[in-house]
Amino acid sequence: MNINTSDFLPSSDIFSPDVLVGNVGAPFAIGIAVGYFAKKMLRTALFLAGAVIVVLFVAEYYGITRIDDIHLQSAATVATNAAKNSGSFLVSRLSHITAKGVSATAGFYIGFKMG
Repeated sequence: MNINTSDFLPSSDIFSPDVLVGNVGAPFAIGIAVGYFAKKMLRTALFLAGAVIVVLFVAEYYGITRIDDIHLQSAATVATNAAKNSGSFLVSRLSHITAKGVSATAGFYIGFKMG
């Protein structure tokens, strides 16, 4: 009876399914999920912000309130910077999932594109 010692040793093949799923597949799927969610939340936030602005414009038309254009542009700039920072934070966090962080980051961009 021949006993093959390779049956008892862990595989060092970098293209084995266990290595690929753990280092490429799962982080990629996490990246896709986070990117898809981020895009959907961004679209929802933009929809709600647009609705608020339209309501403010209508209220201004009927004389209920007065809107200063400078303050409106300032608020838009703050919101844009917050969105950029949150996107940078998500990509930075995803890049720490694996050693190289490439698969999770690529998954994020693909998920963001899909969303």
